[in-house]
Amino acid sequence: MKITYFGHSCFQIEMGGTQLIVDPFISPNELAKDIDVASLKADYILVSHAHQDHIVDVETIAKNNGATIVGPYEVASYYGNKGLNYHPMNHGGKWNFDFGTVKLVNAVHSSSFPDGSYGGNSVGFVVWNEEECFYYAGDTALTWDMKLIPMTCPKLKCAILPIGDNFTMGYEDAVIASDFVDCDTIVGCHFDTFGYIKIDQNDAKNAFSKQGKQLTLPEIGKTFEI
Repeated sequence: MKITYFGHSCFQIEMGGTQLIVDPFISPNELAKDIDVASLKADYILVSHAHQDHIVDVETIAKNNGATIVGPYEVASYYGNKGLNYHPMNHGGKWNFDFGTVKLVNAVHSSSFPDGSYGGNSVGFVVWNEEECFYYAGDTALTWDMKLIPMTCPKLKCAILPIGDNFTMGYEDAVIASDFVDCDTIVGCHFDTFGYIKIDQNDAKNAFSKQGKQLTLPEIGKTFEI
């Protein structure tokens, strides 16, 4: 599974030749200033909730690629009403796409569009096919519902967890979350973008390594494999 990090909580994930982009917040992010949003390729865009720091580049990427936007009913329908391709879902539901299965799982977080309009409920995604399976938690607190993921989904190859604290769980709670979802290979997100979520990266890595787990803090613009 090839993963490219575009900063904050935005990733491009290749599954079987299909390009997925998750929560695209790139163009306003000074740390991602070298990323050319117009050149990004996507077949699907997964959107976990409606906050600006997860949706700001959705329309640009969708229009440039004819990509299908997948997310909670309110978020996906918002873009569908703009004439973009969309597939609405909701908590607990799953759908078999051409690249694999997407299941929406619970996330404990708020959700509203930048204009204050209702954004539904936040979600995470578990995505799998015959070879790969990953969990993208979105913005969330630590929640007991994470324990349902190993019970209802295939074995995770990796889990992408927020670790920046303040608006989401911090890395200490993310270590517990990795136990709940039964995954030792963790990719961190939602950290260092702005002051409220700056972390000590060494402390974060050490917290995971002490539990026999690996935390990857990817470099913006770089591709890595899991």
